[in-house]
Amino acid sequence: MKIWCFCLCFTREEEDDREELGEEDKGEAMAENVFRDKDDPVGRIKNEEEPEQLGFAGNGRGLDEQLRLFEDDAVAIRDGAAHWEGAAHAGSLFSWFGSSRGSEGEASSASATGGVEDRGHDYHHKRFKAHSDSHDYHFPTSVASNAGNSRSSAERVYHFSQGSSIPPENQLFYHSLTMTDGGDENPSESSDGKDDGDEIGSLKTEDFEVRMDLTDDLLHMVFSFLDHINLCQAARVCRQWRGASAHDDFWRCLNFENRNISIEQFEDMCRRYPNATEVNISGAPSIHLLVMKAVSSLRNLEVLTLGRGQLGDTFFHALADCYLLTRLNVNDATLGNGIQEILINHDGLRHLQLTKCRVMRVSVRCPQLETMSLKRSNMAQAVLNCPLLNELDIGACHKLSDAAVRSAVTSCSQLESLDMSNCSCVSDETLREIALTCPNLHFLNASYCPNISLESVRLPMLTVLRLHSCEGITSASMAAISHSYMLEVLELDNCNLLTSVSLDLPHLKCIRLVHCRKFADLNLRSTTLSTIMVSNCPVHRINITSNSLQKLALQKQESLTTLTLQCQTLQEVDLTDCESLTNSICEVFSDGGGCPMLKSLVLDNCESLTAVRFCSASLFSLSLVGCRAITALELTCPYLEQVCLDGCDHLERASFCPVGLQSLNLGICPKLNVLSIEAPHMVLLELKGCGVLSDASINCPLLTSLDASFCSQLKDDCLSATSASCPLIESLILMSCPSIGSDGLYSLRCLPHLTVLDLSYTFLLNLQPVFDSCLQLKVLKLQACKYLADSSLEPLYKGGALPSLQELDLSYGTLCQSAIEELLACCTHLTHVSLNGCVNMHDLNWGYGGGQISELPSIYTSFSTFSADNNHELIEQANRLLQNLNCVGCLNIRKVFIPPAARCFHLSSLNLSLSSNLKEVDLACFNLCFLNLSNCCSLEILKLECPRLTSLFLQVCIFHSMFEVLNHCCGSCHLKI
Repeated sequence: MKIWCFCLCFTREEEDDREELGEEDKGEAMAENVFRDKDDPVGRIKNEEEPEQLGFAGNGRGLDEQLRLFEDDAVAIRDGAAHWEGAAHAGSLFSWFGSSRGSEGEASSASATGGVEDRGHDYHHKRFKAHSDSHDYHFPTSVASNAGNSRSSAERVYHFSQGSSIPPENQLFYHSLTMTDGGDENPSESSDGKDDGDEIGSLKTEDFEVRMDLTDDLLHMVFSFLDHINLCQAARVCRQWRGASAHDDFWRCLNFENRNISIEQFEDMCRRYPNATEVNISGAPSIHLLVMKAVSSLRNLEVLTLGRGQLGDTFFHALADCYLLTRLNVNDATLGNGIQEILINHDGLRHLQLTKCRVMRVSVRCPQLETMSLKRSNMAQAVLNCPLLNELDIGACHKLSDAAVRSAVTSCSQLESLDMSNCSCVSDETLREIALTCPNLHFLNASYCPNISLESVRLPMLTVLRLHSCEGITSASMAAISHSYMLEVLELDNCNLLTSVSLDLPHLKCIRLVHCRKFADLNLRSTTLSTIMVSNCPVHRINITSNSLQKLALQKQESLTTLTLQCQTLQEVDLTDCESLTNSICEVFSDGGGCPMLKSLVLDNCESLTAVRFCSASLFSLSLVGCRAITALELTCPYLEQVCLDGCDHLERASFCPVGLQSLNLGICPKLNVLSIEAPHMVLLELKGCGVLSDASINCPLLTSLDASFCSQLKDDCLSATSASCPLIESLILMSCPSIGSDGLYSLRCLPHLTVLDLSYTFLLNLQPVFDSCLQLKVLKLQACKYLADSSLEPLYKGGALPSLQELDLSYGTLCQSAIEELLACCTHLTHVSLNGCVNMHDLNWGYGGGQISELPSIYTSFSTFSADNNHELIEQANRLLQNLNCVGCLNIRKVFIPPAARCFHLSSLNLSLSSNLKEVDLACFNLCFLNLSNCCSLEILKLECPRLTSLFLQVCIFHSMFEVLNHCCGSCHLKI
């Protein structure tokens, strides 16, 4: 990690020159204060700390202040766009130098390895030097002391190291400054141990400098990213930066918006930058006096922005003297005295904006004017003499009468855009005259004009028409709109009397119909139509013809009963909550229905659908969530990969032939009784909960997992057919399928990859079909198979059946104690055994087994004598692979004894919870990590030699007589009692 420190040092000569610049810096400080926000009390450059605290006195402009000023400017430049990392990658130090400011304007180019001559050149041009490295260096300078220091002329060395930052309001960073005598040893010096006292002012300092001269062009580019406040700060660094920051390019726009600027300050800024082209004094005090100064001083003014004040007549008379003015923006102002006529006369003005202005009458004579906005102004009359005006906004001019609007608009024959929204007095007669005098009108916003109905109005060139909340717009108005052949955008929101829309417009691209309370019929024909928005309208019929529409969303159209589409490019349709749609909708989205490219269809909560049949070669996704009335579903969609049937709880018959589905869950359809699936790519099928499913034809050659839990009506013939057509099944769940018998189980020989079989809660009498058919079985679950005979498992522990079996679940069964003991003793390849709730299971005693368990050598009779070597040898000799043993709720277990001789060295988890009669537990298991004895309320003796035990649960255990835990649990045991 590298820590970069920027350090600034000036020579004595530079300090003298900076004193010469004192008067000029005062001007820069005033300019900076002008550009500070009037509401920002901390917006200043100087730190609140006194310079004397760091050893400087005098005028408060010591080295520490100069350092902070430089750092702030460096951060601003770096964050803007001049993030220079070249020096950091090249080596260790980099210094910034100013350029030569000779009369010839030649930029300097000091070498990075320059000698004494170059160094003298640097001093002559007052360059500042920035040093940075991962080490500490000494920078010599001389400081004139005014604080009583006897060594006022002595040379000193200053160490700069990064310190904490001051509060973020100032956005300045400062460094801690420590002063030592020039002769003190520098701890960061090289190993030669030379003294710094002889090196002050020598070439040694230059050895740590990498010079980067900023030419005027480069500095100009860097400063172009700074705002006015940062430019004022940069002007205090050196002569070159002051000259560069004052370039006219940076002061073309004088923005004093919301600034508390005085007339003297504004006049000084105008005098400093007479070539400014843009001025903004909106929100400034005394805007009339300020703007008069601007008009008289800035002859290159092109853009003028005013607001929040009063403008007198003299301003509008003087406006004609600004020959280059092209844009005038006035917002929220009183023009004149508010009751007289204001004349705006300018030959070059092109853009005029008078918004929220208070004036009785406005007269505009601008032959070059192109755009004008009078929005929200309270004038009663506007006289326009603007022959080139093409955009006019008189929106919300409530005091303009119908005649005043007609007079103003019709005087502009070149008008192309007109916004007269919220002009409640406008009538059809005015629109007819506008249509006659403005043949090039393209944009019209007549929203909230209750008196217009477009009767006999012809606007053939119109491309955008907005008629929000126009109470006079009815179905008869569509005749006038149909003559606008070039119309592209039509908005009819909140037209409460509109009942139907029938349009054939070749260029129509977008139509909006929102909250039209009586709207019932929509008929659109347009080859370019791409966007339709219909919301909260009681529409009954929709007929759309388009070659460009790709997405159609008609959510919550509860009254929609008929939908006709001829859309060759339509890909997505959303008809959520269209409760009145009938089964005929299926024909619209099937092949030949007019949507040949449809990919996604959403019909959620369309509760009137009863029989859904889709035959589509393009459909990819189908959602029928919440369609509770559907009883029959037939899909012939070979590319269908996603289907959602949540909530279709009345579905009785389903056919998916063929489909491209990879997975399907029909467990949420409890009434499904007939199923036919042909899915060449399906790998996962869930029928869990289809309790009445009796006829299932499943043809899925790639199917690997089938869950038919609780399919109580599923019979052997169905299982046989499925096994033959799905040979790759690996996991088969037939839990609670009582109709499955021996014939069905023998058919499992067609499944050579079957590894997981669940026959829990079935009425099986023997397991011979399983032993004969499922040779690769690894997991066998037989929970609650109460009809199995005690000898049904003999092929496992006597005949060596299912040699790959690893997990066996016999929970809640009725097998006798001897069968369980034989199973545990002989099936040493089992890794997981569950005997939960086995009422016939008594003691679990592996200390003796009638010769079945061979004794270990005496060295292994106790774990206390284990070493690292014999531990490894013991595990290798173990012949039991058992890892997890669950005996939860075995009420008849009284004793559990597993000595080392049982060779259970892989056993890691033992669960004996809820065994209420268990009294004694004696375990010696090398790898046991988890032991659960919760709710064993009769437990009296507990002996453990389990060095790796980490979790021991003893909740609700009451010890009556004796509790003994051998001190051999070397692991970090987590005990819960």
